[in-house]
Amino acid sequence: MTHRPQQFASDNYAGICPEAFAAMARANDGSASAYGEDVWTKRACDAFRDLFETDCEVFFVFNGTAANALALSALCQSFHSVICSTAAHVETDECGAPEFFSNGAKLLTAASPDGRLTPEILRALATSRSDIHFPKPSVVSITQATETGRVYSIDEVRAISFAARNLGLKLHMDGARFANACARLDCAPADLSWRAGVDVLCFGGAKNGLGLGEAVIFFDRALAADFEYRCKQAGQLASKMRFLSAPWLGLLESGAWLRNARHANFCARKLADAVEASPGVSLTFPVEANAVFLSAPPAMLDALREKGWLFYTFIGAAARFMFAWDADPAQVEALSQDIVEVSRTITP
Repeated sequence: MTHRPQQFASDNYAGICPEAFAAMARANDGSASAYGEDVWTKRACDAFRDLFETDCEVFFVFNGTAANALALSALCQSFHSVICSTAAHVETDECGAPEFFSNGAKLLTAASPDGRLTPEILRALATSRSDIHFPKPSVVSITQATETGRVYSIDEVRAISFAARNLGLKLHMDGARFANACARLDCAPADLSWRAGVDVLCFGGAKNGLGLGEAVIFFDRALAADFEYRCKQAGQLASKMRFLSAPWLGLLESGAWLRNARHANFCARKLADAVEASPGVSLTFPVEANAVFLSAPPAMLDALREKGWLFYTFIGAAARFMFAWDADPAQVEALSQDIVEVSRTITP
C-alpha cells in the first residue's frame, strides 16, 4: 500500500463491518448442517424476503462475477444475447464469465455517455436484426450504481423494464452497489427492484461491509429452476454456507446495509464538494453514489501519487476515488486538501 492510513482506490479495500463480523462469530458457535441447510442460511433468506417485501428465491455465492454470470446463464441459452452498456461490469470486468457460463451467449453492448442504458438505446439494439444468423436478444442487464457512479432512478428502471417487456426480454440488475443506489434515492429496495420490473438482482455484499459473498435474488421464482445446480457446478455451493449467509443477517437485521451505504455516499459527496472548485479539476460525472471521478492534468495526478494516494484511471483517464462503509472523514479531508494543494501549485 503506502504510508497513508487509508486509501480510496476501491471500496473493496475495506474490511468487514462490525455487524457482519459479529454475526459470523455467532454462527461459528457449534456445528450446523452443511450446504445451506442450516438455520443461518434460512434466516438470511427470510431476511431478504422481509427487506424486499416479497417471496423471492435467494442464493448465496462467493463473488460478484459468479453472481452475475450464473444469473445471466439462467436467463438465456447459448444462442441468445444479453444487451448491456459498453461500460457495464459484466462487459468490462468479468473476464468473459457471462459468455462462459451461458455456453456462449453473446453480450451486445451499446455506448452511452454515462454508462446508463435508455429505452431508446435498448430498442435500437434489440431490433437491429432479427435474422437467424444473429444471436437472439433475451436479457437486458443494467448496473446499479453504474461503473461511472451514476444511479438509475426508479422511473428510469421502470422505463427500461417496460421497453424490455415489450420486446420479450428479461431484466437483470447487477447490484454490486445496489445499497448505495437505495441510499441515494432514499427508497424501499422493492421499489428499485421487482416493483420496477427487475426479474433478477445480484445484491452486492463485499462492497457493503461483508468480507465476501453476494446474494442472487430471483423475484420471478420460476426463473430460479435448477439454479442450485448451476451454483454447484460452478464451484459456488459453499459446504459451510452459514459463513456466507450469516454475515448478511448482521447487515440486514441491524440496518447496517443502508447505514454503510449512506456513509460511503456521504464521504464521496464530501470530497466532491471540497475539490470541485479547484483550478484544473472537474467532476467527470455527477456524484450520485460512492464514487468520485476527477478529471485533472497528468501532472496533478502524478503529484497526488507522489503524496502517496492510490487511485485508478481506467475510465476516460479520470482519477477514480471510491468510498466504503469504513471511510474515515479525516482521511477524506486529507485527500481533499492534497487535491486542492496540487491544483494550486501545478499550472494546468
